[in-house]
Amino acid sequence: MIGEVNFYGVYFPSLLVMMVIAFAASSLLRRALARLGLYRVVWHRSLFNFALYVIVLGG
Repeated sequence: MIGEVNFYGVYFPSLLVMMVIAFAASSLLRRALARLGLYRVVWHRSLFNFALYVIVLGG
């Protein structure tokens, strides 16, 4: 695993880059879940969104 990512001379931690990518992916998934109407069966939407983000980040 790379410790840092160089972006035009600015070093970013690799976890930060992965977190941004996971946020973008989970926001696309949230939008798809909302269009499919699957949020009707979710008890607490915010907790579900957070769990979805953690799962995408871990994957």
